[in-house]
Amino acid sequence: MRSALGEPDARAAVTFLGTDRIEVLRFPAGGPAGGPVGGPAGGQESDIVRYATLGMAAQPMADPTAALADPVKGPRAELVLSVRSGLADTDKVLRPLAVLAASPQVEGVIVTPGASLDVGEALWPGAPFTSVLVAEPGGLVEDLELDAPLDPVRFLPLLPMTPNEAAWKRVHGAPALQERWLTHGTDLRDPSRRSVPLD
Repeated sequence: MRSALGEPDARAAVTFLGTDRIEVLRFPAGGPAGGPVGGPAGGQESDIVRYATLGMAAQPMADPTAALADPVKGPRAELVLSVRSGLADTDKVLRPLAVLAASPQVEGVIVTPGASLDVGEALWPGAPFTSVLVAEPGGLVEDLELDAPLDPVRFLPLLPMTPNEAAWKRVHGAPALQERWLTHGTDLRDPSRRSVPLD
C-alpha cells in the first residue's frame, strides 16, 4: 500500500469481540496515486485522500454455509476508499470502514466486487451515504501475491452509494448502477454529491 499510496499520516485501530484487530490507515492527498500537487495530475487527483484497511486479509473469508471454515484457503481482501479532501469530515469514516472490514469475521460474509456493504449510519457526519458498492480491484493497488496455497490479497475499492442508489442497485444490479454513474459523469469521490438520476 505504501508503494501505491505513499506514507500514511494517520491510523486508527478497532478490535471487535471475537475478531482480529483491524486498522484503518489514512493516506493524505498528493501521494503517488494522486500525483504531486501541481504535477501531472493537475489538481484532478492531487486532492484525493485515501483510507485503507489493514488486518482484514489476516484471515481468509469463509463461505458462511460451510460446516468448517478453512483456516488457510479462501479469498483475502483489504478495502480502499478514495474521497476529495477538505469538503467534509471524512476522517470519521475510520470506524465504519473498520466495521466493514470486520464483517467477514463477524457476519461470515465474503466481500466481492459487485457486493453492497451497509453500515446502517452515515459514513461520516452529514454524509448522504450509508452504504458502499465494492468495485473491481487492481486499478489502484495491485494484488499482493502470497505463498501457495494462500490466495492473493485483493485491494477492493469502495464507491459510496446514497440510499436511493443502493435500493436501485438491488433491483437492477451493480453494472447498471455503474453505467448510470458513467453516463451522468458522476464524481464518485465527491463526499457530498447527490444521488445520480435514476428515472
